[in-house]
Amino acid sequence: MFKQGETIEVVTEGTHHKGVFIKEEKDFIVIKLSNGYNIGIAKRNIKEQKSLSKAKESQAAEHHAERKNSKLPTIALLHTGGTIASKVDYETGAVIAKFTPEEIMGLFPELREIANIDSKLIANLMSENIRFHEYNLIGKAIEEEIVKGAKGIIVTHGTDTLHYTAAALSFMLENLDIPIVLVGSQRSSDRPSSDSAVNLISAALFITSAKMPGVFVCMHEGMDDEKCLIIEGVNARKMHTSRRDAFKAINKGLVARIDYNHKKIDIIRVKKESEEKLKLSLFDEKIKVGVIKSHPNMHSDELKCYEHFDGLVIEGTGLGHIGITDSDEHSKENSSVKAELAKLAKKMPIAMTSQTIYGRVNMNVYSTGREELEMGIMGNYCDMTPETAFIKLAWLLSNHKKGGMKEIKALFENNLCGEISERSEKKEF
Repeated sequence: MFKQGETIEVVTEGTHHKGVFIKEEKDFIVIKLSNGYNIGIAKRNIKEQKSLSKAKESQAAEHHAERKNSKLPTIALLHTGGTIASKVDYETGAVIAKFTPEEIMGLFPELREIANIDSKLIANLMSENIRFHEYNLIGKAIEEEIVKGAKGIIVTHGTDTLHYTAAALSFMLENLDIPIVLVGSQRSSDRPSSDSAVNLISAALFITSAKMPGVFVCMHEGMDDEKCLIIEGVNARKMHTSRRDAFKAINKGLVARIDYNHKKIDIIRVKKESEEKLKLSLFDEKIKVGVIKSHPNMHSDELKCYEHFDGLVIEGTGLGHIGITDSDEHSKENSSVKAELAKLAKKMPIAMTSQTIYGRVNMNVYSTGREELEMGIMGNYCDMTPETAFIKLAWLLSNHKKGGMKEIKALFENNLCGEISERSEKKEF
């Protein structure tokens, strides 16, 4: 059988496929086509197959044996699992996190034409299973690669909680002077329709061309493979369950747009470098922050379960509201909700966000909001997504708990790393 990276031609009934050999499974082989797609071909359908050229050294899976190109910068590629590192189990039809860093590099040999790649496994799990422990692992690994001299770092990650991790790293890594780009995939890397190659290569192009410091997310702009977007880590959000263009910039514009076909970068907004030394501030893995969604017919018992937590984020309605006012004899439970909320607010910091996603919290407009402010609920005039607010509160409790509620509230409502926009723009909705 062929070697990984070898260019081959496969003939089936009426069809010729030409591409780079990726791997062989029991019933099929996988090749990468010139358009960047991976395609699986059932062995039973193959009429003829032949090698067109041997594998180049730079395409070999054993990346540690390769010579580095002194003319190219070094990018660290840190793997945490997720769909981008997954394959289909054809016995069950399930997608499983299985590819190793070496296998991923074999899938995307084009990366080596852009930069020297140092690939390292941090974790191999689906992103819904990530906890604060993994944030700390990733943060430490990034710090280590920066010390070693990496000019940029790509973190492969599952898309479901990619925006949480992007926000976490934005707060953890203060005074960055290189780009950190989180990349995911909506389709597993062994599927013909995978978006992983375009996302990864676009991230590498952004790192080597823009050289912009900060934490970013790189994902598709549209359903095709033409362009990718660069979004600040604290403003990114997954807005669709399965589309390639699931990630959007919330309440703030894009940083850059990558034209994948022409390998061009359009810088839209520049982030300034910091002259301070890098500081890594980890999460306290024992911190417990809850998230509750305001909804009609709430009961005070829903809030009571958070009495042993360290903090709470409310996804309020509209400008930042939760039902706490009795309007008639049928809504008396609302006063119980108010009493429980006030009790919690004396024990822990409570942050208000809006479930509308877009827009800014303003608790000064209606009486409900003003009562919330009187309780000490924070977040007024902020436009963070609920996910970023959750991460920020957990990070503040991890690193500023000694300063008490007053310090945490002041820092929560202060823009630390771009998570709160200076003004609300019409074009951002």
